[in-house]
Amino acid sequence: MKKIGFIDYYLSEWHANNYPNWINDICRDSGKDYKVAYAYAEREVSPRDNVTTDKWCSKFGAERCDSIEEICEKSDFLFILAPDTPQKHLEYAQKALVYGKPTYIDKTFAPNLEEAKAIFEIARKHKTPMFSTSALRCAEELDRFSAPVYSVITTGGGMSLEVYIIHQIEMIERLMGVGAKRVMSLSGGRNASLAIDYGGGRNAVINFSNSFGFSISVEGEKAADKPSVYLPITSKFFINMLVRILEMFETKKPYVEEEHTLEVMAIRDACMKSQRNLYEWTEVIR
Repeated sequence: MKKIGFIDYYLSEWHANNYPNWINDICRDSGKDYKVAYAYAEREVSPRDNVTTDKWCSKFGAERCDSIEEICEKSDFLFILAPDTPQKHLEYAQKALVYGKPTYIDKTFAPNLEEAKAIFEIARKHKTPMFSTSALRCAEELDRFSAPVYSVITTGGGMSLEVYIIHQIEMIERLMGVGAKRVMSLSGGRNASLAIDYGGGRNAVINFSNSFGFSISVEGEKAADKPSVYLPITSKFFINMLVRILEMFETKKPYVEEEHTLEVMAIRDACMKSQRNLYEWTEVIR
């Protein structure tokens, strides 16, 4: 059996509470042999539901580890979770990536581009296969388009723009490719609209609201007689993402390359900065 270790800020959170059973389902259907066997959390008690590390481990049949070093030594593969605290990712990566074991780092990859670059530098130094992605990047609805497309409009929501904007940026980057030039926020707060300029008439628009489900509207070609295509995101994107993570564990080839994740982080930095300067262009700085 191939043993996975979860590294988290606290364990009883949505991702850690769902990934183990989904991994079990994938393995049952595909004949793969992976199990979440170990877990480590910096905080003993989840602030979401007061579940302790020991209770989480008992529920999911995982062995508790008391340090990142211990879990890295025992595990074959690693997840760095902490999905709502990306400011912890560099700290955890500095300890985990030196072991050279294939590692998935949950969204949002890092709080800013500078720390994202630092994490990749550690992975390169220790030849550690590693990638990060939002699950929305793995939505099957995106598969019908070949990047780079001409324009994209996305919708989506969540508790806050800062935490959940990553999902729309990941979809946009997959379809538009690398090369965003500048961002403008047209509104902010719980109902936010942001435009991304790629030059040459190519553009993307993010529409964020708690009332929105995830969707894309794609214009694949510039020609006026080519209508845009609207698609609600209804596919099993989390399962698709976990399949790609397990594939990376086997092949050691990341699903998302460094260049694309750094593009996502550069766009996110510009988006968050533009929220402080409405109706002004903010350069995407790499």
